[in-house]
Amino acid sequence: MTDQLVQTGHLSAAPLGKTSANPDKYSPELLFPIPRSAHRALLQYGNTLPFMGVDIWNAYELSWLGPKGKPEVAIAQIEIPFDSPFMIESKSLKLYLNSLNYERFFSPEEVQSRISQDLSACCQSKVSITVLNPGEWSKLSFDQTEGTLLDRLDLQIDPQDLPNPNWLSSDSSSAPIEETLFSNLLRSNCPVTGQPDWASIFISYTGPAINQENLLRYIVSYRNHQEFHEHCVEKIFCDIKANCKTVKLTVYARYTRRGGLDINPFRTDFNTPWPKNKRLARQ
Repeated sequence: MTDQLVQTGHLSAAPLGKTSANPDKYSPELLFPIPRSAHRALLQYGNTLPFMGVDIWNAYELSWLGPKGKPEVAIAQIEIPFDSPFMIESKSLKLYLNSLNYERFFSPEEVQSRISQDLSACCQSKVSITVLNPGEWSKLSFDQTEGTLLDRLDLQIDPQDLPNPNWLSSDSSSAPIEETLFSNLLRSNCPVTGQPDWASIFISYTGPAINQENLLRYIVSYRNHQEFHEHCVEKIFCDIKANCKTVKLTVYARYTRRGGLDINPFRTDFNTPWPKNKRLARQ
């Protein structure tokens, strides 16, 4: 899987896993696009995407120079459409944001417009940006998890297992139910550096009752799985949809931050509002 992504997405040329100089001038060419098509071809869903959604990024280390040279700081909230041809490699986004540190802007709105323009060009799709100044940080809040916690289950699990979609099942003899299941035990690994990525994952569905023990076993098995955040969520979505026969399904993961960035992919197969961008305790 990793070799194919490197070959198809040219990850060997990405800055991830390499020593990088701290940029001292505005450099949009630092942004490194990764095609979504290579991963999605492996999902075997046919000609139409089985989901819609958004990738929500939070950038906590945004800074630039005001018109008099005084540094300004802010938090950027970024929304990348699920159907953009490309997503952005995270270290390249960090380097790009660092390249703004010595660039002068007359207003936060100008910064917001510039970032949106550059990220949209990289993804080849309209990317939405909201820049929050320190005076607006009081609007940010932590979310309270709701639903049934899978981690309460006392299971015998082999931590070396790899994801097996055949573990997933539901009770087809039961009446359809509507519930949200969540776990704080999702851990996957960067396909380039091999370093772990931690997340809480939320699975909301309507349909026959999903076997919770098997679902937790499946989620934990990602501990040795190498894939980007967005790809993990799409694989989990497709495996649940195929094996649990849900009528409606939403999969949402909130990953802990790395390098001042957190990534939160959201995928659903029905018309529902995108989630509110509220941090969890580990973020």
